[in-house]
Amino acid sequence: MAELHLLQDRWGTEVRLTDERLNHLQEHPEMVDLEAAIAEALSHPEYVVQSLSDDAAWLYYRWLTGTRVGDKYICVVVKRSGDDAFVVTAYLTDRVKKGAVLWPDKP
Repeated sequence: MAELHLLQDRWGTEVRLTDERLNHLQEHPEMVDLEAAIAEALSHPEYVVQSLSDDAAWLYYRWLTGTRVGDKYICVVVKRSGDDAFVVTAYLTDRVKKGAVLWPDKP
């Protein structure tokens, strides 16, 4: 049976991270062992941006130093629908994408 990881974002919303998603992320060598960084980006993001292409997708960013590919932002993409929120993907990036800034400008 697949394990479900329940994380919380900065607003206290429960965010699901399934083993299937986690295993998929860890197929990318730069993402191995970053589960704690995913949780930290959700609970203590530096930026949260609403996707331009999908209003239900929120991108949580947190700066990481010393990753396998250097200093980068981790971006955790969360799909939100009503009371449900789940991690779609996560990746390392050099910049924050454009979109409506939900944090830090809004509570």
